[in-house]
Amino acid sequence: MAKVKTTFYCQNCGTQYSKWQGQCTACKEWNTIAEEVLQTPEKSGWKTPDSTSVKRVAKPLLINEIDASQDARIDVVDKEFNRVLGGGLVPGSLTLLGGEPGIGKSTLLLQMALRLPYKTLYVSGEESQKQIKMRAERINPVASNCYILTETKTQNIFKQIEDLQPDVVVVDSIQTLHSDYIESSAGSISQIKECTTELIKFAKETATPVILVGHITKDGHIAGPKILEHMVDTVLQFEGDRNHVFRILRANKNRFGSTNELGIYEMQGAGLREVSNPSEILISRKDDELSGNAVAATLEGMRPLMIEVQALVSTAVYGTPQRSATGFNAKRLNMLLAVLEKRAGFRLGAKDVFLNITGGITVDDPAIDLGVVAAILSSNEDEALPKDYCFAAEVGLSGEIRPVQRVEQRILEAEKLGFSTIFVSKYNKISLKKTTIKIQMISKIEDLVGFIV
Repeated sequence: MAKVKTTFYCQNCGTQYSKWQGQCTACKEWNTIAEEVLQTPEKSGWKTPDSTSVKRVAKPLLINEIDASQDARIDVVDKEFNRVLGGGLVPGSLTLLGGEPGIGKSTLLLQMALRLPYKTLYVSGEESQKQIKMRAERINPVASNCYILTETKTQNIFKQIEDLQPDVVVVDSIQTLHSDYIESSAGSISQIKECTTELIKFAKETATPVILVGHITKDGHIAGPKILEHMVDTVLQFEGDRNHVFRILRANKNRFGSTNELGIYEMQGAGLREVSNPSEILISRKDDELSGNAVAATLEGMRPLMIEVQALVSTAVYGTPQRSATGFNAKRLNMLLAVLEKRAGFRLGAKDVFLNITGGITVDDPAIDLGVVAAILSSNEDEALPKDYCFAAEVGLSGEIRPVQRVEQRILEAEKLGFSTIFVSKYNKISLKKTTIKIQMISKIEDLVGFIV
């Protein structure tokens, strides 16, 4: 029997040390270094020891001799999930889903497992079968292809997989699994690496897609070693604020598709609902025309969204004007106010300015600058903007209206939602020919003032 070798790992960042010390020199955390097993006696693969399967030996092939035909992707019966993955699950792929506690990771994957028309094995190390059954009845009471297994030992899981032979495997979560070949506790760096390695070998040898749930640290990163994200094929992030009903699914890494796509969900009592047209939710419908409201066209990944910008400009009561922004960069707001005062002649230095992006989302796209300026001007003059106006341009320090990327997508989204006029930069090259929306091209911030005031 080979000698067992151990080493020391930081449980926070994964840095390796030859001996124990109090503080990690990489992440500066205290008391996070623990001893873990590095090398154990020879082990078999993911298959159980009593398996009679013949071990396959890989042989080198010329690249021209490799079969390049792609297997059909597995449709997960969720348009948003399919979009983020690039068209569905790739056979033999390993997908890692991370997110805040209580954000809906388990609900999303259980909902997907219940809808799939394929034989699906849902492995849970955190909940009992009765607890999962209670949640399943709330989400989708009719499901005949989903099997539930509550187990944390990988050898037992693979034994059940060999008997059941599922088409899709979901593991919730990777931090709860442990292998007999590693003597450290579940959730440690060596256990996560070992369990993930076994799952990767199983997925590649059997062409079975595996989806893992991953916990995150207080900094928002996937818990465990950074190598975990390198090992898997796709890393998905499930984001959102628990005080709001919207959830965003985005890909941080995708070997089989784009990382620019994102899916939007709405949390309801019966699970997560796909939001196919988020612009209609982010724009409030009002009977009365109110000042300080403007609609801007932004992009989340490759997806155009129309968002509502609300501004309130009032006289400063206490002498020192307040500048407050929710969902928008406060420093950028101060910059836009300075441009308005310098280039357009509006005296906003003695006034409070409050800005809000509706829907509880945060936007970093500079293309909403023009919408922010329009909302501020509308509130300052107490003149409501027409409901069918929208804006898509960046504002420069000299007051020029700068072009933005993929402006044609923004124009088509505005046209689809029924807007009659969109304000864009004069310097944008637009090749659209047949459009019902009026494209108002402006070059300076003074031109916008002429339309609003």
